[in-house]
Amino acid sequence: MNFDELSKEQQIMVSMRKVLTNIIKEITPSAGQEYPLTELTFNDVRMCLALITAREQELAEAQGITNQSRPHYIDEPKTSVPIHHIKKSSSQK
Repeated sequence: MNFDELSKEQQIMVSMRKVLTNIIKEITPSAGQEYPLTELTFNDVRMCLALITAREQELAEAQGITNQSRPHYIDEPKTSVPIHHIKKSSSQK
C-alpha cells in the first residue's frame, strides 16, 4: 500500500514516525561526544514512537491487515525445513 492510499490518520502517523526517527539520526553524536538531548526528552521521543507504532497497528488491524513480518539482516540465511523432515508428535499418532 503506498502513501497516497493510506487514510489521513495513517499518513500523519507515518510522517510523524519518519520525522522523529530522522531527527534522532541527525542529532546522534559521534562516538565519545555528548548526546544533545536530556534523558527526559529522549524518553519522551521514545514514548511518542511507541504510541505512533501502537496506533499504526490498531489502524492496520481495523482494516484487516496483519503484519507478521519481522526485521532481519540482509545476510541472514533463510531457513526452511522440508515437510518430510517434520516428525509427528506422540499425541498425533
